[in-house]
Amino acid sequence: MKVAKKNNARILFASTSEVYGDPLVHPQVESYWGNVNPIGPRSCYDEAKRFSEAITMAYLRTQSVQSRIIRIFNTYGPRMRAEDGRVVPNFCMQALRGEPLTVYGQGQQTRSFCYVSDLVEGILRVFQSDYTLPVNLGNPNEITIREFAERTIALSGKKLAIREEPLPQDDPKTRRPDITLVKKLTGWEPKVDLATGLAATYAYFQTQVHAETRPTGSAPEKTVSP
Repeated sequence: MKVAKKNNARILFASTSEVYGDPLVHPQVESYWGNVNPIGPRSCYDEAKRFSEAITMAYLRTQSVQSRIIRIFNTYGPRMRAEDGRVVPNFCMQALRGEPLTVYGQGQQTRSFCYVSDLVEGILRVFQSDYTLPVNLGNPNEITIREFAERTIALSGKKLAIREEPLPQDDPKTRRPDITLVKKLTGWEPKVDLATGLAATYAYFQTQVHAETRPTGSAPEKTVSP
C-alpha cells in the first residue's frame, strides 16, 4: 500500500468468496457481511482476507490510495497444481489414476466454477473501472460436488467409485456469486461453460500424469505440427 501511495499507482486486492464463510444468504451479494467462525479451522484464511479488505479500504479512505477489490469464487483451468488440494485437481488426478473420487459428507454442498480465461477478463475490467468497493467475480451456475464428481468420471470414460469422507468443520454448504454488480459496472459475465472448461482442464492434467509415469531420464514425447 505504501509503495502504491508513493508512486500514485492503482492496486488490486484479490480477495475471495471465503469472506462470506458458510453463508446464510444465497446467492452471495457484495453487501452481505458473511457468516464466518473467527476461531475455526478455516479462520486463518477467511479472516486474513476480511482483514486485508479492511486495510485496503482504510488506505483508500485515509490515504487516497487507488484500490480495487475483487472477491474471487471457485476458479479452475489448465496449469493448476496437481496436489494443491482443491476439488478440480483432486478429482482430475484421482480419475486419471483410476482412484475413487473423494467427496466430503454426501457431496451435496454446492460450488460455482469459473474458467480461468473468464476470470482474467473480469479482473481486467474491474481494475480499469472507477468502482472502489468489493466486486464478486465468478460463474453463477451452481453444481453439487457429487454431480461435479460424476461429470469428471464421465469425462474420464472409466468406471470409478465415489468415496465419502467426513464433512470438515465450517465447510460452506453453498457457494454461488451474485454477479449483478459486475455486469452493471463492466458488462462482464462468464462465457466458458463447464463442459468445455472441464474438458480442457482434464486434458492438461493428463499431461501431468504422463509426466509422473515417464521413466527417469527419458525425454518428453515430441510433438509434430500438423
